[in-house]
Amino acid sequence: MATELMELFERVEDDGDIAMLAITGAGDEFCGGFEADVNPNLVESLAVLSKPTVAIVNGDATDEGMELAMAADIRIALAEARFALTQPSRGEMPRFGGTQRLPRLAGIGNAIRMLIAGAKIDGDEALRIGLVTYLAKDRKDLGARAGEVAQAILTRGPVAVRMVKDAVRKGYDMTLEQGIRLEEDLYALLQTTADRAEGVRAFLDKRKPLFRGA
Repeated sequence: MATELMELFERVEDDGDIAMLAITGAGDEFCGGFEADVNPNLVESLAVLSKPTVAIVNGDATDEGMELAMAADIRIALAEARFALTQPSRGEMPRFGGTQRLPRLAGIGNAIRMLIAGAKIDGDEALRIGLVTYLAKDRKDLGARAGEVAQAILTRGPVAVRMVKDAVRKGYDMTLEQGIRLEEDLYALLQTTADRAEGVRAFLDKRKPLFRGA
């Protein structure tokens, strides 16, 4: 499965006809962890995708499963889904970015509470602390919310979305001045694209733009 996921991530990145990626779990669990020999680059392969990524958390996301979900841009979760990083209880520690992404998403205090004090949280709390982006009350609602989010993403210009994602991700660890310079550079680059020209034409014609990702 890990190998198939890495191959999928590569195909999504390289295929110009694919605008976004959504992943979810089979059955009632999102992911309960990985086997010991899983390639450490698996989660990072998801995190570095230039296209929008969504984790549809249809059940518990624990250990490496939670680390995988955190690597996505957006997380939509069931209210009853539970989140936990239990590696320290076995004398281990996360190795797929958990100690770095969790504090960035939910704050240092919540990261310490989950990693050191062993707190397990449900979807409601995950939404409150910023770990989850959208919450669904049941599986039917989860499907509906996922569809709404996907549709919203697909109405955006794909080139603009990739550049926005790049600006947000890279700019987060920069100074404000550096981040603004990055935004200015990406904005100037975006102005040279066919999608940007189509967006202007569509606005003037009062119609929906037909973006082609170029």
